[in-house]
Amino acid sequence: MNKHATPNLKAEKITGGVATDQRHDSAHKHVSGTAVYIDDMPEPAGTLHVGLGLSKVAHGALKSVDLSAVRSAPGVVDVLTHADVPGENDVSPSNMHDDPVLAEGKVQFYGQPIFAVVAETREEARRAARLARIEYDELPAVIDIWDLDPVKDKQVTTPLILKRGDAAAAIAAAPRRIKNRMWLGGQDHFYLEGQVSLAIPGEDDEVIVYCSTQGPSETQHLVAHALGVPSHAVTVEVRRMGGGFGGKETQANQCAAIAAIAAKKLKRAVKIRLDRDEDMTATGKRHDFAIDYEVGFDDEGNILGVDFTYALRCGFSADLSGPVGDRALFHCDNAYFYPAVHAKSAPLYTNTVSNTAFRGFGGPQGMVGAERVIDEVAFAVGKDSLEIRKLNFYDPMEAIGERSVTPYHQKVEDCIIQRIVAELEESSNYARRRREISAFNANSRFLKRGLAMTPVKFGISFTKTEANQAGALVHVYADGSVHMNHGGTEMGQGLHLKVAQVVAEEFQIDLDRVKITATTTAKVPNTSPTAASSGADLNGMAAQDAARQIRKRLTDFAADKYQVPHDQVVFLPNRVRVGNQEVAFNDLVKQAYINRVQLSAAGFYKTPKIHWDRSKGRGHAFYYYAYGAACSEVSVDTLTGEYVVERTDILHDAGRSLNRAIDLGQIEGGFIQGMGWLTTEELWWDNSGRLRTHAPSTYKIPLASDRPKIFNVKLTDWSSAYEPTIHRSKAVGEPPLPHGMSVLHALSDAVASVADHKICPRLDAPATPERVLMAIERLKREAAKPA
Repeated sequence: MNKHATPNLKAEKITGGVATDQRHDSAHKHVSGTAVYIDDMPEPAGTLHVGLGLSKVAHGALKSVDLSAVRSAPGVVDVLTHADVPGENDVSPSNMHDDPVLAEGKVQFYGQPIFAVVAETREEARRAARLARIEYDELPAVIDIWDLDPVKDKQVTTPLILKRGDAAAAIAAAPRRIKNRMWLGGQDHFYLEGQVSLAIPGEDDEVIVYCSTQGPSETQHLVAHALGVPSHAVTVEVRRMGGGFGGKETQANQCAAIAAIAAKKLKRAVKIRLDRDEDMTATGKRHDFAIDYEVGFDDEGNILGVDFTYALRCGFSADLSGPVGDRALFHCDNAYFYPAVHAKSAPLYTNTVSNTAFRGFGGPQGMVGAERVIDEVAFAVGKDSLEIRKLNFYDPMEAIGERSVTPYHQKVEDCIIQRIVAELEESSNYARRRREISAFNANSRFLKRGLAMTPVKFGISFTKTEANQAGALVHVYADGSVHMNHGGTEMGQGLHLKVAQVVAEEFQIDLDRVKITATTTAKVPNTSPTAASSGADLNGMAAQDAARQIRKRLTDFAADKYQVPHDQVVFLPNRVRVGNQEVAFNDLVKQAYINRVQLSAAGFYKTPKIHWDRSKGRGHAFYYYAYGAACSEVSVDTLTGEYVVERTDILHDAGRSLNRAIDLGQIEGGFIQGMGWLTTEELWWDNSGRLRTHAPSTYKIPLASDRPKIFNVKLTDWSSAYEPTIHRSKAVGEPPLPHGMSVLHALSDAVASVADHKICPRLDAPATPERVLMAIERLKREAAKPA
């Protein structure tokens, strides 16, 4: 038995089961610095290190690559180019063969890896990489998308079109119409642990790669392709990541492949760890968008028809831009019903790093477009934007009618946004504070306050149907201790803990008797990335399936051994009641082992009901929706554009939460990350295609001091998943991030006050102090014009 476990055989409840607040399993290690990440692992004797040689132009043919000075530099053991890739020189997750391990013949963005230096130390490798003499035949480079044509200009993959009804006719017939455009910036993942991999060569074609990846199976497959070996020759393992946020869903694959290629070629362990500047320069980010919108509405503010074009800055390759654009369209409605809608994506090619997954995966970008439309309508009809939001909500689940069909023709059957908004409106004192802010602004010349409440409806599932599956492996040892493994990865979000709680609940044993182990492709194969907020949903169900198989065998054994009906075998906290007697769980397990009962099981789960026809733009894309709302208040200095967030109230729906403590942390962190994306985090490329915001010195993530002065976060205590999810809980990884929209719209509200709320501010994001100040000055000029 676990040395920490002292089970109370008469306890009424186990310690650490489902729906109990438990600290993160590694929390004490995180704060004490004892949590082991890949760079903390003891290096095998003779470990070599990699430095990358990056492109110095945004687009060009490689005229000559002279690496002689690199090869002769101190400590250098080898230099790898595309010619050293034994298999396929490609790590494209979309199988489009457009994402080379190392550049071949041409470069397509500033900072693209051209070669890799392998040296005795990391410092020697990085210094040597700077000695290369590379000549380019420069070609025209496309950096920005603002002036690109979403139809005629080059796209990296096939766009998506969603339509329901005749949007053009509805807009043309509407009493009022607005047509405009907005800019929405991208975001760097800024995980604490950068991209890192350690590859250790094995016998024959084998290699083990310790990689900071959200998708061990995808990394395994792409490394195998690059090596030219079957997947069974490659084992990928990750115990934990120091943050991922989508930045390690596909972006980890390149570093893993380079390390593995070098390790197999040189027959020595090889580690690669990118410097922060290199990481920000050479890895993809959240997509920035140019959003065109046209809306038709009536005098009350009812939306009658909308037309959206979501143009994405994708970068030089497809990566995940196709599905990111798709999910943006899936969320262009947010929580609102559109009687007629037409929406299309435009995944545009640019000579910048290939953008990728980021927490929300396009969904937040889609919602921002929806909320801009709401603002436009509200200002046009002279009403509070919250009133317009409530007017256009989907039908509530208890009164589903015609206003329940999404632009992709899925019926919204579980809508609870009305109740959430009503409760938050009351608990945040929205109406009273709205009056107080109006009075404050009327008497304050330079400082203005703003208030906004924004809703969230977030679809949960991978839209790639085959990704909605998971596996798990559970062992019960003869002493009654349990070993748990599943295909999800831990990046600080508490996934392993939640799944362990599920297993403990099934066996009715204390949580500390369940061992959490590293995710590895050697135990659970063909896993989906830990993304799309699906980690607990999928892996929790798979682990539950495995535990139930073992529990059934134990039940069958006990019923047979003690000659009682199966329904008289009941699992109680740390014990089992068999007929009229009770047996300690450990003792029953030991007896089962002696009688040769299998105490190991592989579990599996696939999400039901999911189907999606992309060519038709129709289907049941999501298993269910998660809901929430946020109310934020800001103060803005109209002389400088600087601002502070005074207060934020959030009410979020996590269903029957598996662990409220973990979920509240996810909501707080998600909100702050969303707020940062929409306010201070600005990515800026110069005309040469060089990312200038490439380090903490030039890229501003939120600090602890940027959090709201008053920060109230609550979970609904009454909601339950509409579908039979794991213990009726709901995903809580991505849905909270769009709550940051409340800050953007509060800033917009404050800006609008300088023109007496007569003009829509059209405040683009990120709403940096500079952008806020420019919007204020623009509104002042417009307000001063003759009527």
